[in-house]
Amino acid sequence: MKKYLLTFLAIVVFFFSCKKNSGSTNSPSTFSLTFTLNGKNNGTNNYTNVNATPVFVFSFTAPVQQSSVASNVSLVDKSNNTVPVSITMQHSDSVAIIKPSNSLGSFSKYSLSVSQGLQSTTKGTLLDPVSIIFSTAIDSSNKFPQIADTALLTLVQQQTFKYFWDFGHPVSGLARERDNGDNETVTTGGSGFGIMAMVVATSRGFISRTDAVARLNTIVNFLTTKCQRWHGAFSHWINGSSGATVAFGDNNGADIVETSYLLEGLLTARQYFNSTADPNETALRDSINSIWNSVEWNWFTQNGATSSLFWQYNPSYTATSDIWSIAVSGWNEALITYVLSASSPNYSITKGVYDTGWAQNGGIRNGNAYLGVVLPLGEPYGGPLFFTHYSFIGINPNNLSDAYCNNYFTQNSAHAQINYNYCIANPSGNYGYSNLCWGLTASDIPNGYTASSPTNDVGVIAPTAAVSSLPYTPTQSMNAIKFFYYKLGDKVWGDYGFIDAFDLNTPWFASSHLAIDEGPIICMIENYRSGLLWNLFMSCPEVKNGMVKLGFTSPNL
Repeated sequence: MKKYLLTFLAIVVFFFSCKKNSGSTNSPSTFSLTFTLNGKNNGTNNYTNVNATPVFVFSFTAPVQQSSVASNVSLVDKSNNTVPVSITMQHSDSVAIIKPSNSLGSFSKYSLSVSQGLQSTTKGTLLDPVSIIFSTAIDSSNKFPQIADTALLTLVQQQTFKYFWDFGHPVSGLARERDNGDNETVTTGGSGFGIMAMVVATSRGFISRTDAVARLNTIVNFLTTKCQRWHGAFSHWINGSSGATVAFGDNNGADIVETSYLLEGLLTARQYFNSTADPNETALRDSINSIWNSVEWNWFTQNGATSSLFWQYNPSYTATSDIWSIAVSGWNEALITYVLSASSPNYSITKGVYDTGWAQNGGIRNGNAYLGVVLPLGEPYGGPLFFTHYSFIGINPNNLSDAYCNNYFTQNSAHAQINYNYCIANPSGNYGYSNLCWGLTASDIPNGYTASSPTNDVGVIAPTAAVSSLPYTPTQSMNAIKFFYYKLGDKVWGDYGFIDAFDLNTPWFASSHLAIDEGPIICMIENYRSGLLWNLFMSCPEVKNGMVKLGFTSPNL
């Protein structure tokens, strides 16, 4: 009897075990799906470079109720707006083919979702709802009529100049920091670039000489009568109405590098507006000289206590390390600071400060090859491209040499070429990088700001990088300008020319223009076209003396 009871129990256990297993794998109450996008599945739910009329095919492990499909399938754009779709059922309702009803926008982000409310014909539940994130590809059509390259360069300069002229601060005339921020904050360095842009605009006939002089006199009068200064130097940011200092991070005092960009522009303007018959131009030159002669450049060596210039003076601190922050050491964007410091008629630094503080006694030399290009100076791969722009809006690098570099034009060309070659190689696999779409420098990025470079590549292209490199990579930069304007123009071209930056991976397009990025576009295009700003700045007798003092040689000195 015991034997029969054990056999009966074994049969019962087996029966219930089979029933449990059957329910866990083949229950009619659940079903699943697989999908393809344009016939492919990359193993993820994220896709880029998708055409404007994509086809999604969803295959279900059970027939689905047609009445539940429309309410549980949705296509939305980046702003969560619903995009109409067409849905076709096939294979006894076990396959759904989904297409947008109309062509999608180029370089736009979308999400196609199938939710858990979808039911099978046996009222089963979808086990794996899915949301497919995808970005559409470029629309390769021209967004604007094609014009001659020279006309395009003029258009880019003229449109970009509106940032400094139309959007200039109404009280001070200085350049606002950005057009998507506090409109009271103006930028010292960006204003220097804007002043040089006004010289270009006058030369090109975008504005009259009279109007330019009037605006510039407004600027210099504001600088001399309203702005707070420390030993002649200005702060990084200024309130455009009151002249009060606006804190830049921890810096609440003088910024000698930003001041040098401002003086780079003012001295260039002094050389251009040289009429002795016009009292307004005479007054402008007198005001510029007053500002220039009052900057105590040598005081920024901690009043002679160090053999280097220091970037920031912060008077509200007590510790020396906080009062003086960031030694100005090369190679970076601040060569102009040492050149002007050596050129000062009243407060000049010695050559030893240049050799030790800037050149690090030769430590700025590089000499290695990156992506097939030898880089004479600086960090590996060159760093962000603004290193080749800011100082060299005024300093002419052509056949310029000193103890550390045989030709600064070679240095800048190598830097730009490495940046270009990196974007073509695209080791990070960023969508859109190419021989037409390149340029890494400091710019806005999604939810922030960074100095992009080959060693800090976050997938963001800044038009100013390639455009402002036109003197160094003329063919590559011109191709980029045409790509940005003709192919991406509906996304990156606006009231003030090219936007600050974009990321085609996301995709993301900045809502901003920044003075320090817009200014080099106008100015470096002009240096490529005519050498105007190079010729004017290098004609300053003080600059000639200062550069010779530092050991520079050039046909322009």
